[in-house]
Amino acid sequence: MDELQWSVRDGVGTIRLNRPEARNAFTFEMIREWAELLRAAKHDDEVRVLVLTGTGDKAFCSGVDLSSISNANPNLTPLQRKSQLHDEIHQIAHTLADLDKPVIASINGVAVGAGLDMALMCDMRIMSMSARVSEGYVRVGLTPGDGGAYYLPRIVGTSKALELLLTGDFIDAHEALRIGLVNRLATPETLEEETVKFAQSIAQHAPVTVRMIKRATYQSADVDRRTALDLISSHFAVVAATEDAAEALAAMQEKRPPKYVGR
Repeated sequence: MDELQWSVRDGVGTIRLNRPEARNAFTFEMIREWAELLRAAKHDDEVRVLVLTGTGDKAFCSGVDLSSISNANPNLTPLQRKSQLHDEIHQIAHTLADLDKPVIASINGVAVGAGLDMALMCDMRIMSMSARVSEGYVRVGLTPGDGGAYYLPRIVGTSKALELLLTGDFIDAHEALRIGLVNRLATPETLEEETVKFAQSIAQHAPVTVRMIKRATYQSADVDRRTALDLISSHFAVVAATEDAAEALAAMQEKRPPKYVGR
């Protein structure tokens, strides 16, 4: 079976890490294919929302497959080790940053280290009540290599992020929800169904509007108030002129489901 599976249904594209025997650890080959799927999804009008998940109920992702990285080769130079992160694994973070369609991580099991980081770089997260997550790097004497020091403080705040990063402790689903690391919880049996419902509740809206809202949210986090308001006035003007905006208003007035065309 393919180690990385891709499917599209009802506007929702799903990337599934499919190595349950390896706790869904990823390899460099998977990273390259993963990045290509994200780039293709960006330009695929059939895809309005993306979901990232893993196969089985044991692990979402245990991070990088150690047999495929520098740990298995002690002779690599520091520059070569850096390149493995910068040129390979970090492709996902950079590709996601260029993707203005919403991305949901469906955390079906344990997420550790880079596996948790891959969930953190998604826009939203829904988590199985039986899952647990940990940054874990400090326990093996490493710094968080896949963006944990960047994403985690922005999601849960600096002090809580440092607690999780510096202890490497596991937290369960209820604690993850309490601190805002995830948006929603589901039972293991209903996680996939609840994820689809969550994704489709977004995918049903005008696609240009959804993309602009995501873009404006991230842009606003990086600029001052005046610049953010200037940006949103431009986004608003563009969206208001789309066919989908007119269709949304007409559908509401006529009390019928809208029929969006994506422009």
